[in-house]
Amino acid sequence: MATSAQEIDVDGVMVRLTSPDKPYFPELGAKGTKANMFEYYRVVSTAGPMMNSLRDRPTHLQRFPDGIDGEEIYQKRVPQKHPDYLQTCQVTFPSGRTADALKVTHPSAIVWAAQMGTVTFHPWQVRCPDVEHPDELRIDLDPQPGTGFVEARTVAVEVLKPLLDELGLVGYAKTSGGRGVHVYLRIAHEWDFIAVRRAGIALGREIERRAPDLVTTSWWKEERGQRIFIDYNQNARDRTMASPYSVRRTPIATVSTPLSWADLAGADPDDYTMATVADLVASREDPWAGMEDTVQSLQPLLDLVAADEDRGLSDMPYPPSYPKMPGEPPRVQPSKKVASNWDAEGNPVKAD
Repeated sequence: MATSAQEIDVDGVMVRLTSPDKPYFPELGAKGTKANMFEYYRVVSTAGPMMNSLRDRPTHLQRFPDGIDGEEIYQKRVPQKHPDYLQTCQVTFPSGRTADALKVTHPSAIVWAAQMGTVTFHPWQVRCPDVEHPDELRIDLDPQPGTGFVEARTVAVEVLKPLLDELGLVGYAKTSGGRGVHVYLRIAHEWDFIAVRRAGIALGREIERRAPDLVTTSWWKEERGQRIFIDYNQNARDRTMASPYSVRRTPIATVSTPLSWADLAGADPDDYTMATVADLVASREDPWAGMEDTVQSLQPLLDLVAADEDRGLSDMPYPPSYPKMPGEPPRVQPSKKVASNWDAEGNPVKAD
């Protein structure tokens, strides 16, 4: 591509590309420019699978306008001055504040974001206009120090998948683009964030019971050890994960890539990059193609929630930026917790 600004046709909408030769992934040389990333997103968004995952979702943008070695901007709001072809969707944060987030309705929205330096897309687990009832439960298998992708893959394939089969649930897996694995469940729009998060906690606890040496649900890093952490808080309001087909901030521009369970069992995340995934999409059937027709009830997981409550297991800590939630235990590291400083509801006791 030439170095001057251009207007690129994106499925019938003209999107402006500027500074195409700017290095975004320096280690990739001429294959790591802004133009390469722009073209990658044009191809995978117009091909269909990425749009299927992002369509109508409020989406935050992880931007690196000067490349991955430059400043990071995590953008939750669409700027007031934006192209007419963009649409927005209002979301409410845990603080009660609101924002007009990008609503992805057309490939041009994805490619515009790439022009703005977006490397990774972070969609909510809801679709506009119903932004209060998730249609996805997301399972984040996050390797802790001393573990990596092989361990996350093992937990996904050998522990999580058989459990979902037992529960009569269908999960869809992808690489995180890093060392982790993400698994999504499509669910009906019948439950709020609190219920979906509690269902995710119960699922994580059951995985931990089945593989205690491999898995932990502990929010506190000091308790995790060399295990795969199931980050249940990814199901809380305003917590997001890299979308399917998003490029990640890695030297080789790895991509968070949907895979069949069979392909995941032998996968290497470094094989899925900005340079390879577009051709992969063109040459295979979409492993998530049946997801929209697999709308599932959360009830099997809510039954696990009830069983945990019978065991005396209740809620778990929210992220520190959230207001104190009803039934939430104290947000204090176990090594620093003094029992006399907390009441039965997990609230701090004020000194006399």
